[in-house]
Amino acid sequence: MTKSKGSIEAEISKVLTQWEKDYLGRGSVSVKTDILRDMIIVSLKGVLTPAEYTLCKTKEGKSMIKKTRSDLVETGVDILRDYIYSITGQKVISFHTDLSTMTGERIIVFKLASDLEETFRSTK
Repeated sequence: MTKSKGSIEAEISKVLTQWEKDYLGRGSVSVKTDILRDMIIVSLKGVLTPAEYTLCKTKEGKSMIKKTRSDLVETGVDILRDYIYSITGQKVISFHTDLSTMTGERIIVFKLASDLEETFRSTK
């Protein structure tokens, strides 16, 4: 029996939440994953700490938080690629991320080697 699109999205959300806790020391408030064609799009809300929100009140603070958070995530990208491969069987060919210092939301996009969403259409 093959996994449904929804179950894979939920599994990715769960794994990313655990990765945040294990690797970054704390998890986000909520995580939502969507598979769209050859992309996995993950939205993580509540990423910043109260202290980081305070730092983000200045231009220098925003820049520092974005760079530090980006560097932290980038150092763990190989682990994330392995998780995505183990869940989907698809190789990640590129990784993109950005953080909003206003909302504390991080968006992560995993670009896959092929159209994962198509596999769900063809199994119906």
